[in-house]
Amino acid sequence: MLKRLPPIFKNFYFLTGFLFLIWMIFVDSNDLITRFSMSSKLRALESEKEYYEAKILEVEKDRKELMTNKELLEKFAREKYLMKKETEDLFIIQVKE
Repeated sequence: MLKRLPPIFKNFYFLTGFLFLIWMIFVDSNDLITRFSMSSKLRALESEKEYYEAKILEVEKDRKELMTNKELLEKFAREKYLMKKETEDLFIIQVKE
């Protein structure tokens, strides 16, 4: 049976290299399949990081505007937290779809 094998399959270095390659592709804890899934997850997380960094800049800009403009702060408080002056009545209108 061994006589029918090509000489390259009888070579110790070829067999060792081939087994090492199989081990690294399929068996090892850092195999190629895991590497590809981790790299795709990394790309998704980096794009998510960019989104949140942009949102942080937007919120910081809005905060700076709110802290410097008293009228804008009052408008924000009225709309977001339904605040009102003591002499005012507040009516909330909800549209049913």
